[in-house]
Amino acid sequence: MISDKKYEEKFLKSTKGTLFDKLSLNDREFIRTKARFYGFSHQQIKQITDIAVDLSMWSKGDISFFWNDFSLDTTNKKAAGKKALLSLKKRYDSFKEELNDYEEIESQKIKAPKIKLLSMPKENLGFGLCPVASPKTRCCNLLTLDAVESCGFDCSYCSIQSFYNEGKVVFDTDLKKKLENISLDPNEFYHIGTGQSSDSLMWGNRYGVLDNLLDFAKKNRNVLLEFKTKSDNVSYFLDKKLPKNLLFTWSLNPQTIIDKEEHLSASLEDRINAAKKMINKGALVGFHFHPIVYYKNYQKEYKEVFDKLLNSFDPKYVVMVSFGTLTFTKPVIKKIRSREFKTKILQMPFSEAANKFSYPFHIKKEMFKFAYDSFKSWHKKVFFYLCMEDHSLWREVFGYDYPTNESFEMDMKLNYKAKIEGLSSYHRTLRGVREEAIYASKKL
Repeated sequence: MISDKKYEEKFLKSTKGTLFDKLSLNDREFIRTKARFYGFSHQQIKQITDIAVDLSMWSKGDISFFWNDFSLDTTNKKAAGKKALLSLKKRYDSFKEELNDYEEIESQKIKAPKIKLLSMPKENLGFGLCPVASPKTRCCNLLTLDAVESCGFDCSYCSIQSFYNEGKVVFDTDLKKKLENISLDPNEFYHIGTGQSSDSLMWGNRYGVLDNLLDFAKKNRNVLLEFKTKSDNVSYFLDKKLPKNLLFTWSLNPQTIIDKEEHLSASLEDRINAAKKMINKGALVGFHFHPIVYYKNYQKEYKEVFDKLLNSFDPKYVVMVSFGTLTFTKPVIKKIRSREFKTKILQMPFSEAANKFSYPFHIKKEMFKFAYDSFKSWHKKVFFYLCMEDHSLWREVFGYDYPTNESFEMDMKLNYKAKIEGLSSYHRTLRGVREEAIYASKKL
C-alpha cells in the first residue's frame, strides 16, 4: 500500500493546473480523502475541483453535502468512484438548469483593486474589426478603437479580464498622433466604438484621452463615434460643444444584477440620469442590454427597466437598443473560477455556440423576444439588433433577418446616419424658434 507521504506527493502533482488551492479547507480535505480511496485520475480530480469551486461561488455549500458514496464496501473502487462522480455531476447539472435565485448571495462590498495607471507609447493603436466578429454569428462589423486598455470596474462576467494584465491600465501617449494617421475614405460612413478594451467614460479625460477622441470626431464627420459605458461620468462633455456624430450608450441591467455581478459600476439610476444629461446637451444615446441574465423574476425586473426607458426618453434621441447575453470562452470561465467571490454567473446550462458557451437556443429566444416585445412603441423609431447571436434567432425575435453581416452593417449605418441628420435638423429648427422668441421678448 502506498505510504501517506508518497500519496501526498502524487496527489499534489494531480492537482497542478487546477483550482484546488482556492477551495476551503473542508473541500480540500474531502477531495483528498475521496481521491485516495477511489484512485481518481488527474482529470477526475480537476472535474471534482471545478464543481466544488462553482458550488462555493453559487453559495450552495461544501461539496460533501452533494456526495453519495452508495457503498464504501466494494471490491471495484474505480467503478464505484465513477458512479459517485456521475451522481455528483447530475446534482451539479440540476443546479445549472434551475433559475438562479440572487437572494441566495448577499451584495458584496468589493474593494476597488489597486490599479496602476500607465501612460506610455503603444506599438499599435488597436484599431480594427470588433475582436468578437465572426461569420458564425450575425455581426454588425463594428470597428473598435482601443483608446485605453483594461478596465477599473469588476463585472464578474467580463471578457476583458482575460485579455490584459491585472492591476494595470494603459493609456497611449501617442493616441493623438495615431488618430490623426487613421486613413478613412471620405465617401464612407464609419461606426467606431471605444468601449471594447475598457469602459469608454470611467476614466474621464485622464491623459487627454477624451480631448483626443473629441478632436477625432470633429475632424471626421463621417464617423459615428460611440462611447459605451457602465459609468455616470459625463461631466467632461457638459461644458463642451459637441459634434452631432457622437453616440453615448449605456450597458444596462436591473439593479439586482448590478449589485451582484457588476461590481464598482454606477447604479441603474445614475446611468439613466447620465443619459438624460447627454440628451439635454443635445447628444444621441443608446442602450445595450448585454448581457441579459436569466434568473428568478428576471422578466419582472427587466420589464421595470424597459418601462423606465420608455417613460423617460423621447425615441428621437435614442439611436439603438441592443440585446445580447452571457457568452464565455474557456479562459474567461477559468478566470471567473479563480476569483474569490460569490457569483451566480456560471450557474447556467451551457450550450456551445460558435466555439463559445452560452444559454441554449430556447432560453435566448424567450429572453430576447420578451425584451423586444416590451419596446413595442419604439419599434419603428429606434434601431434594434442582437449582438453576436446566431442568424436564426433574428427571425424568431424580430420577424426578419439579414442574409449577410454586410447587409446588417449597411442597414444599421443607414439608420444611424438618418438619426444623426434628423437630430441635427431638429436642433437647427429649435434654435431658430428660440432666437425668434428671444428677439420678440426684447421688443416687448
